[in-house]
Amino acid sequence: QVQLVESGGGLVQAGGSLRLSCAASGRTFSMYRMGWFRQAPGKEREFVGRIIWSGGSTYYADSVKGRFTISRDNAKNTVYLQMNSLKPEDTAVYYCAASTSLAAAYGYWGQGTQVTVSS
Repeated sequence: QVQLVESGGGLVQAGGSLRLSCAASGRTFSMYRMGWFRQAPGKEREFVGRIIWSGGSTYYADSVKGRFTISRDNAKNTVYLQMNSLKPEDTAVYYCAASTSLAAAYGYWGQGTQVTVSS
């Protein structure tokens, strides 16, 4: 089992920045990739980006490319989502998730953290 805990959400003005953290515990050695997702009220959950745990390669949704950056600290078992140039449409609950292989679905999820961007 892998436990994930997000933190760092809050209220920010448009154009501002926030950094979310996702701390992993448990069988962290089994993690292959970590993803960030978000869900706005009344909308479906949306993929934001992901990072491969060992190699560090990243991939982003077009909606955040160039504004958001995912990084990780293997020693702390923590993944970060640096969000810059925030827009009101980035308002959502942000979740981190983990999968144990390329073929596996994201089977472990955090509780989510609210990000609100005011205009």
